[in-house]
Amino acid sequence: MAHTKASSKTRQQGNRPGKRLGLKVGDGQAVKNGMVLVRQHGSTFKPGQGVKEGRDHTIYTIREGKIAIKRLLGKLFISVTPS
Repeated sequence: MAHTKASSKTRQQGNRPGKRLGLKVGDGQAVKNGMVLVRQHGSTFKPGQGVKEGRDHTIYTIREGKIAIKRLLGKLFISVTPS
């Protein structure tokens, strides 16, 4: 007789690769048009001036300049200021 019971298939198998979410540029860093600033699930960061939000909540630039991250009323806003 077997000493251990027959096991069933596990629900989570192995390691899953990371989704590479988060900030891609820092505050005060120079950026070009179309650069991705934040990859996120949900809207942790809100778009300010000079940036837009994609349908997957990715925030990207629409003009060149420097990044400014501000907290207003408890929310984080990312904007691009002309340099």
